[in-house]
Amino acid sequence: MTSPLLIAAEKQSAAVTDWAARIGWVVGLALFVALVYWLMREGWKWRGTLQSDLPELPTAPESPGEARLTMTGRYHGSTTAGQWLDRIVAHGLGTRSRVELTLTDAGLDVVRPGAADFFVPADALREALLGKGIAGKVLSEGGLLVVTWAHGDKLIDSGFRSDHAAEHTDWVEAINSMIKNNQTEGAER
Repeated sequence: MTSPLLIAAEKQSAAVTDWAARIGWVVGLALFVALVYWLMREGWKWRGTLQSDLPELPTAPESPGEARLTMTGRYHGSTTAGQWLDRIVAHGLGTRSRVELTLTDAGLDVVRPGAADFFVPADALREALLGKGIAGKVLSEGGLLVVTWAHGDKLIDSGFRSDHAAEHTDWVEAINSMIKNNQTEGAER
């Protein structure tokens, strides 16, 4: 039988942390994260290059007229019409931001603090509807105001979410009524 003193003498303390290996893993992980971020950024820039044929965005006229509706909320991005995952990044249209929308007889003024503002002329508006997703952002049914508009030879869907979602229905009705009136006036000419 072995004595308890011999058993205790044979035990060794736990291994000390191997700092070189741990630092190596941390540096390796940091480099991997940096590589993934860089690849995502390059992909974003490449998408912008592919969409470089999109003309410059129009700016609001000097006197757009009296505001029919105003709204504050979030701009969730723009996509090719009907393709809710085909984000458009050219001219800053892919940048999510706060937004202040103003609908006038001249069109839709989109003011985005911290991002490029743009204006959608009334004759470029095609449709407004309530949606649930755009550019990778999914909300509850009817939680998104989606405005379809023509820019150059491309139809674009832009998604907005009001700070007060109950306003969305008023916006859809006002924009679609405006489009219908513009089409009727154009037919009479």
